[in-house]
Amino acid sequence: MRQSKQETTLNEKDALQDMLNAEKQIMTYYAAALTEGSCKAFRKEILKQYSAGAETQFAVFEQMLARGYYQVRPAEKMLIDQTAENFSKIKKQISAC
Repeated sequence: MRQSKQETTLNEKDALQDMLNAEKQIMTYYAAALTEGSCKAFRKEILKQYSAGAETQFAVFEQMLARGYYQVRPAEKMLIDQTAENFSKIKKQISAC
């Protein structure tokens, strides 16, 4: 069955979501390359690209947020405090080893 152009064209929301997913995937590749790299010059370049990728990913996220395509629920203070306490406990356990 042949699809029309309208059926194959992404709308704005889908295009931004696709871009966000791609940027997130690129970030995982940069992270893997950074942890596996053994040459300082290579690691420096990957870190530079990782930082640029993070900025691009955040810019896409901000566009989605501004257009109402990405919903963010503010964290409750109690949840933030509980999470910070949990990490503090884990840090103490690790330090004791």
